[in-house]
Amino acid sequence: MSKINSKVDQDADPIELPENAFRELGADEDYRPVMHPARDYPEVTPYSVTMGLILAVIFSAAAAYLGLKVGQVFEAAIPIAIIAVGMSGAIGKKNALGQNVMIQSIGACSGVIVAGAIFTLPALYILQAKYPEISVNFLQIFLSSLLGGVLGILFFIPFRKYFVKDMHGKYPFPEATATTQVLASGIAKGNDTKTEGQAKTLVIASLIGGIYDYVVETFGCWAGTLSTMATEWGTSLAAKTKLMLTCNTGAAVLGLGYIIGLKYAFIITAGSLFVWWVLIPIMGTYGSAEIASLDPQVIFSDYARLIGIGGIAMAGIIGIVKSWPIIRGAVGLAGRELGGKVETEKPIRWQADISMKHIVFFVAIALVAVLLFFWFGVIHTFWQAIVAWVVVTVIAFLFTTVAANAIAIVGSNPVSGMTLMTLIIASAIFVAIGLSGTSGIVASMVIGGVVCTALSMAGGFVTDLKVGYWLGSTPRKQEQWKFLGTLVSAATVGGVIMLLNNVYGFTGDDALVAPQANAMAKVIEPLMMGGDTPWILYMAGAVLALLLNWLGVPALAFCLGMFIPLGLNTPLLVGGAVAWYVGSRSKDSAVNDARRDRGTLIASGLIAGGALFGVFAALTKFAGFEFSSSASALALQWRAIVVYVLLIGYLIFESMKVKK
Repeated sequence: MSKINSKVDQDADPIELPENAFRELGADEDYRPVMHPARDYPEVTPYSVTMGLILAVIFSAAAAYLGLKVGQVFEAAIPIAIIAVGMSGAIGKKNALGQNVMIQSIGACSGVIVAGAIFTLPALYILQAKYPEISVNFLQIFLSSLLGGVLGILFFIPFRKYFVKDMHGKYPFPEATATTQVLASGIAKGNDTKTEGQAKTLVIASLIGGIYDYVVETFGCWAGTLSTMATEWGTSLAAKTKLMLTCNTGAAVLGLGYIIGLKYAFIITAGSLFVWWVLIPIMGTYGSAEIASLDPQVIFSDYARLIGIGGIAMAGIIGIVKSWPIIRGAVGLAGRELGGKVETEKPIRWQADISMKHIVFFVAIALVAVLLFFWFGVIHTFWQAIVAWVVVTVIAFLFTTVAANAIAIVGSNPVSGMTLMTLIIASAIFVAIGLSGTSGIVASMVIGGVVCTALSMAGGFVTDLKVGYWLGSTPRKQEQWKFLGTLVSAATVGGVIMLLNNVYGFTGDDALVAPQANAMAKVIEPLMMGGDTPWILYMAGAVLALLLNWLGVPALAFCLGMFIPLGLNTPLLVGGAVAWYVGSRSKDSAVNDARRDRGTLIASGLIAGGALFGVFAALTKFAGFEFSSSASALALQWRAIVVYVLLIGYLIFESMKVKK
């Protein structure tokens, strides 16, 4: 019997995380979570399930809007954890830790389902503008997200112990660490004031960010994007050299840059500047007369951006090659468990998963459902549906561990690169079996949506289960109720995507940028419609990614910046610079850490509020309310500079308000 089972029964529950929570354990050392491994705690209650589902709906809508606008889906786990802790403290909830973990686990379905859906499925709307015969309906979006999410959950469960227990202290788990710290702060004695203060700070930041973004989106009181093109000299410069600079002034994007941090914000923006200040001027100056006559935005979307797409695909392949030992080890572990190896003793509550027998049964049901969906809802030819089904099953299962490994190490899931590669592979296979044209486009994008959501869910789920491991939740309960959160999030995302398409659209001047979906559409169209596939541009991007990897530069981040518009990357650099400034002004490292953490809380509020009110702005426009400012373009630019500086000042000032 282990040390935990024999000695820990008499231990009182600690009020903070154990000293060995974030380091590797010694040979004879056990990890003891906050909640006693052998005792039962309230986890699944009407309160926790209801709160989790409400937050899943809210953050699904918010994350879908922000992701389609800037191409980055904010992680909902930390804001949801703060809300859960603040709410339980406000209503005086006793034994709230287990319930708060469940709220976070259910609610966090929002971000992962959103990422899977918006990276792929809006491409159908984008291509529908060019090929009206392409049909898109709610059921396709909903089932693609739901089935992908279910597969991601089921495929990852056999690997839970490897990632969260066997690799304890070996992976940093950045997002899970922050979420765990927030949840644990709610149970520390004398910490009620601190927790309520965190919730209050988050609410205020959310209101500021939300109202700020709502005013500019709905009333246009200042420019939503600063641009050199708004001036005469800027217009002249762009006409002669194709050189320009833009910066989105939204609160949500500023907060996103803060959380990303200066390092990765700089790399992403560097990729964007490489396209806009090097490639586009070269193409516009030394390219053909046809290219030279084009606007810089057109050169970006039709030519330069495709180099970034090739880079993203190669960066995904590089990630898979680097993660191959993890894939092989995790697959071997799953094979041994599926082969009939069972534990001789019943696992304690803290380590109890859904039984492997049930996992196999549910996987079989899910795979049958996927096959039927492909056959009756997408492809309508049985043997072609079988081929699509095999592609999805193999890729989703093998790459599950890649996604989880990425989250465990850097907190970022390269799901878009892996999905892009999946689309290219699937499209080549479909064309070979006679499935092409618009029907091939629909099949490829829906299948891409299933795979993308499965990989996104696997990567996100490892965070939830690691949080539960540190705090002592029951993994079986997290696994069981994750399915309900997935169902609700998939339904919400489907409705929001359709709403945003009706209000803004994904093509045109004022459309949502949907960068990943646009990239997917550009890749899939020539493959399926028989056009000229720009392989040279793709290969140039692939070679660039290889060189970046050789130089030690994160290729995925750099290439992602290459195909996201410049105006949405520069504010990431501004936010990252604020994070660096806030976290480096004091000679006391503890003060710097505290300021940086407070800034993360405020930035999370700006993101959540800006994204939520962005959805409200979409509903306002959908209801028919339109307002345009009568001020000149230059006046709107100056107003934007003033309010943007004030917003940055608020973020800095509030973050620095930390006592030693």
